[in-house]
Amino acid sequence: MDRRGWSQRKGRWHAFFVADRRVAGFTDSEERAVGLDQAVPFLLETRLKELGGKHEGGPDFAPFALRDGNLVTGQNPASATRTAELVMEALKDKVA
Repeated sequence: MDRRGWSQRKGRWHAFFVADRRVAGFTDSEERAVGLDQAVPFLLETRLKELGGKHEGGPDFAPFALRDGNLVTGQNPASATRTAELVMEALKDKVA
C-alpha cells in the first residue's frame, strides 16, 4: 500500500486508524534530505500528525520501529528487521 493508502485508511466509527496511535514513518527531514519533499503528494510525518497520529521518529535513515497494540510501523527501509521483530512479538502475544 502506498503512502496515500495508509494515511487515508479509516477504521471503525469512521476515524482514521492512526488517530491517537503511536506511529513511525518517513520523517519530513528524511524526505527533504533526499530531495523528495517536492516530489511526493504530502510529507508523511506531517500528514500522520494531521490525522491525529502520534508520530515518533529516530535519527534520519537509522532503524526505528514501534508497536502500539497490533499496529506495528517502521520509519524507513533500515527499520525492516526491527519492524519484523515487533510483528512477531505481536503475533506471539495473540497466541499466548
